[in-house]
Amino acid sequence: MTDNQYKNEIAAGHPGRVTEGVKALQGDPKKAIVKLAIPMIVAMFVQTIYSLVDTYWVSGLGADALAAMGFVFPFFFISMALSNGIGIGGGAAISRRIGAKDKTGADNVAVHTIIMIFLLALAFTLPFYLFAPQLFSLAGAGKTTELAVAYARVIFLGSIIVFFSNVANSILRSEGDSKRAMQAMILGAVLNIVLDPIFIYSFDMGIAGAAWATVISIAVSALLMANWLFFRKDTYITFDFRDFHFDKKIVRDILNVSIPASAEQLSMSLSMLFMNFIIVSVSSTDGVAVYSTGWRIATIAIAPLMGIATAVVSVSGAAIGSRDYMKARTALSYSTKLGFLIECGAGILIFTFATQIASIFTQAEGGAHITADLAHFLRVMCLFYPIVALGIFSSSFFQGAGRGINALIATLLRTIVFTPLFAALFAFVLDMGQVGVWWGMIAGNGIGSVLLFLWARYFLRGLLRTERIGRAEGVAA
Repeated sequence: MTDNQYKNEIAAGHPGRVTEGVKALQGDPKKAIVKLAIPMIVAMFVQTIYSLVDTYWVSGLGADALAAMGFVFPFFFISMALSNGIGIGGGAAISRRIGAKDKTGADNVAVHTIIMIFLLALAFTLPFYLFAPQLFSLAGAGKTTELAVAYARVIFLGSIIVFFSNVANSILRSEGDSKRAMQAMILGAVLNIVLDPIFIYSFDMGIAGAAWATVISIAVSALLMANWLFFRKDTYITFDFRDFHFDKKIVRDILNVSIPASAEQLSMSLSMLFMNFIIVSVSSTDGVAVYSTGWRIATIAIAPLMGIATAVVSVSGAAIGSRDYMKARTALSYSTKLGFLIECGAGILIFTFATQIASIFTQAEGGAHITADLAHFLRVMCLFYPIVALGIFSSSFFQGAGRGINALIATLLRTIVFTPLFAALFAFVLDMGQVGVWWGMIAGNGIGSVLLFLWARYFLRGLLRTERIGRAEGVAA
């Protein structure tokens, strides 16, 4: 479709409109990265603050409650991985069609994505809810199993809400509407912050109260996005579920990215389970409390990376869809430099105030004894932040390009091979114990991130070479 045909189609009353977000995706990649990333960075920060507040309120229940959340987190991460994977796959496919000026195709992908996520949510919820006690017993939860089950079963019941919320947010981002995606995320996070102490302490629901606060907050956010997408209909993407039938080509296009993206995040969840086993072997459930609490605190440092990464998927997807590979290269290189500098600053800040931060989350009588270990974890992790930017943005670039398998291979090496291997090496072979696990995380993630970045650069060189050959043949003709 030519530019004029595209404009005529919209002018003739085709559903949807050329929004500011779509214009940004089709413009300067540096400006698009900043424009789309800033709202998502703000949203990620707010969500990270919610996560910290959630941890803070649960810490008042003692170290066992924190450890229980640590055992649940990998399984909650599985649900997030599955829904985010479908969202990333559908969003990347939508962005590529926006770049190619194929609105009908973008709408069709969005409908497929919504239906696929509901089917996946139904398949996920029942087995995880029914077999929660067995899962946590096998995971080594020990004395914290009962607490973990109480928290997890509420989360599992709310899976369909979590799944839809993640996919709806991805659809908004795919059309460059990161501002409303931000608003929905902030609403859910702020509501969760308000509800946490009410459900945990005022209603005396304990750790299960934290889970109910999470599910209710996400439900409100999901309702807001459903209103925008299905009722107000002022988004670029429009939905028509009448006479729907699965298109194998579209399903394959979504799954080509979503399966590797989900597998990437699932591998991180599996890595967390491995790490929990290693930590319990060299320490105790207190070590898991340090790890899970410390990781939640550490996520505030990588919140900017996650915000920028969502922009990279959309911008690189639109660039690849329009076959403008120079724009795709600019998106990757600019985001990597920006993220590296931001993370250097974040690392310095957290390193300086590690003890003060740790003391906030361990002030309860049952948690004060892990303050020093938590502060040490935070300081070690400061080396992780700058270098992981290489891997995160390279993975997002591959997802935008529809080559999720590339990112998956490198991520599996990083999470399933390198990180547990180095953690075990430092903890057992070098006899560094719990501290060795933290250094193993740094080594494994660092090596994996560098390898993924080099692979992305190599892939881009191939695209640019193809583009130059095509231009030369066009001139010759």
